Amino acid sequence: MVVVNVHEAKTNLSRLLERVEAGERVIIARAGKPVAELVPHLRVDIVFGRAAGEIIVADDFDEPSEVIVAMFEDS
Repeated sequence: MVVVNVHEAKTNLSRLLERVEAGERVIIARAGKPVAELVPHLRVDIVFGRAAGEIIVADDFDEPSEVIVAMFEDS
């Protein structure tokens, strides 16, 4: 993990971002005390409908289960 002061971060932001893109974490400090951390952004590509046809819901999925009903009725 790299620690840089604010002035160095402003001067070398592009280089620091390259390091972050490569997987490093960079701490930005003011007067030697950590203030912020640059970390790689986790990109998640969401594709809606990707599992279409792979998930099957039974016709009776919302019918009450005799076992669960019995647990509530026995209370």
